[in-house]
Amino acid sequence: MSKMLDEIRQQPSALAHTLKGALREMEKLRRRFKQNRPRMVILAARGTSDNAALFGRYLIEITTGIPVSLSAPSVFTLYESSLNLSDCVTVAISQSGESTDTNIVLERARESGSYIIGITNEANSSLAKLAEATFLVRAGHEKSVAATKTYTGQLLMFYLLAAALGGFIGADDLNAIPELVDGALKLEDEIRARTERYRFMDHAVVVGRGLNYANAFEFALKLMETCYVVAERFSAADLLHGPIAMVERSFAVFLFAPAGVTWPGMREMAGRMDQLHAETLVITDRSNAEAAALKNAIVLPGKLASKRRRPEELYTAIPYIIPAQLFAACLAEVKGLNPDQPRTLSKITRTL
Repeated sequence: MSKMLDEIRQQPSALAHTLKGALREMEKLRRRFKQNRPRMVILAARGTSDNAALFGRYLIEITTGIPVSLSAPSVFTLYESSLNLSDCVTVAISQSGESTDTNIVLERARESGSYIIGITNEANSSLAKLAEATFLVRAGHEKSVAATKTYTGQLLMFYLLAAALGGFIGADDLNAIPELVDGALKLEDEIRARTERYRFMDHAVVVGRGLNYANAFEFALKLMETCYVVAERFSAADLLHGPIAMVERSFAVFLFAPAGVTWPGMREMAGRMDQLHAETLVITDRSNAEAAALKNAIVLPGKLASKRRRPEELYTAIPYIIPAQLFAACLAEVKGLNPDQPRTLSKITRTL
C-alpha cells in the first residue's frame, strides 16, 4: 500500500485534530476583525496550496462579502513592485512553510501595511515564524510527495478564517466534516474497481464550479503528478467556451456535481458529454438525486446539502475531494506507478 493511500485514510482523525487545535486562533482573530474589518484579503500559495487558496477565495467572498485576490508572487519576487496593502489581510498557504516565493510575498505585504496570516502544517517553519497569526494544520508529517491530508486541512482552515472574518460558518457543520470524510472513505473498494477501466487513460478533463472549482484543479493535479495523465481543469462555463472541441468518444471527463446553484450548469454539461459519448464519471452525493441516478456516478453516502444552508453545497468541498484522491492513488497502483515518489518531484519545491 502506498503512503499516499495511507495518508488519505488518516484524514478523519487529522481533520478532527486540526479543527480542535485551531478554534482558539479563530476566536482571537474574530475579535480582532470585529474591531478592524479588512478591505481585502490577499492569498499567496503554490501547487496544491494554490488550489486550496482558490477554494478560500470563493468561500470568503461568498460568506463575508470581502473581496479576495490571489497573489502573483512574481510581482514581488521578479518585478520588485510595491503594493498598497494597508487595511488588508495577506494569507500565505504552504504545507511545508518553506516556499520561498510565498514567504517573500508575506514579508513584502507586512512592509506594505498588511496584517499577515500563515496556514501551514509545520509549526517551526519559516512561514509560521513570519506570520502574525498562524492556522496550524495538525495532520502529522506527510510522507508522500502528493499532498492529500494537508490539502483538506487547508480547506478546513479557510472555513475558520471565513468565520473569523464574520462569515456564516456553522460550528456543528464543521464538526460533522470528519464523519463525512469517513463515509467517503468507505467508497474505496468501489473506486478501485472503477479505475481498472482507466488503466490506459493519458488525457482527461476535470470540471467543477463554485465551491468545488478548486477540487477540479486539485483532482487534475493529482492525476498529473501521480498517474502522468495530461489533465485539464475547467469550470463548466469555461469548457463550453471552446475547449469542449477536444472532447470526443471515450474521452475521460470527471464532474463534481453537488446539489445547489451549480447543478443546473453541471447537469447541462453531463448531458452534453453524453451526447459526445465521452467517458464521464460524476462525483456527487444523495442530496442530488438526479446526479446520483446517472449510470457513472460515485455517490457519497448521506445527504451533504441542506435547505437551511446558503449555498446548499457550502460544506461539500472536503468530502468531495476524497473520492478523487482515492481514484488517483488507485489508478497509479493499476498503472504500476509509485504515487509517493513521482518522477522529477520532491516534497518541498522552492521557486521565485
